[in-house]
Amino acid sequence: MDEQHTDPDGPASGGLDPRAELSEFLRTRRARLKPEDVGLPDFGRHRRVPGLRREELAQLAGVSVAYYTRLEQGNGRNVSAEVLDSIARALRLTDAEHAHLTHLAKPKRHRRRQVSRTQQTRPALRHLLESMDTVPAYVVGRRSDILAWNRMAAALFGDWGRMPAQERNWARLVFLNPDYRELFVEWDQKAYDMVAYLRMDAGRHPDDPQLSSLVGELSVKSEEFRRLWAAHDVKEKSHGVKHVRHPLVGKLTLLWESFRPAGDDTGQSLVTYFAEPDSPSAEALRLLGSWGVDARRSGTSAPTA
Repeated sequence: MDEQHTDPDGPASGGLDPRAELSEFLRTRRARLKPEDVGLPDFGRHRRVPGLRREELAQLAGVSVAYYTRLEQGNGRNVSAEVLDSIARALRLTDAEHAHLTHLAKPKRHRRRQVSRTQQTRPALRHLLESMDTVPAYVVGRRSDILAWNRMAAALFGDWGRMPAQERNWARLVFLNPDYRELFVEWDQKAYDMVAYLRMDAGRHPDDPQLSSLVGELSVKSEEFRRLWAAHDVKEKSHGVKHVRHPLVGKLTLLWESFRPAGDDTGQSLVTYFAEPDSPSAEALRLLGSWGVDARRSGTSAPTA
């Protein structure tokens, strides 16, 4: 199954403010560090705010306090890659956080087609999905939009083909659809990951008005999303383990892998789920494959928007 995903008309406003994003990201990263974490003495002085002071962070990074202050105020113009590397080391950023810092401080201007309102998957990628008849798999694009999927993904996660295109979005499903809160055993971790992926996307495409609209909608409708978004945490899709509570076959323990097509600058990823061989979860997937989406429709309700 595959769908061309067309976004609805966006708001009149533009995307997110890169200066504000840079300022808040640096502030939150600095706030999570204590002097003892980075080898600085802590003389027990009262700190009005948590974490390192600006002057302490500037000392660690080898830049002047005035320079770092300007950067934390959102002024990343003309900052060098070397300085960003030093600040990233001082803040003990992960690779994903380092990349996010670079995106925010030195944003790239995207051509209009890159923030177009229509995302499409390559025919070869759709054919690959169709050929994976025993593995749930889907393609996710910018803003966590679900662009294409196979029959096994529909059997595992619900019949996305029956949803309006706007609702085929992982962030909306996780935060606004109560059925998906039941589907994921560790819903809190799924929610955290979802927001961290969106934050990463926002760093790459701060001028995307559709992403800004999505963030605004979720912030209004979900207190949990607002809290997680304010933390400014980021991460890349990679791999892991998910525990799913399926309405037909019960609990499954599934491994997942995310792949970014080589040479593809659209921000799309192929995500696959699979079980350990000869495990109860492998048998459950086999049953789902034999029943398909029709089994859900005939009796048990599936997650729908």
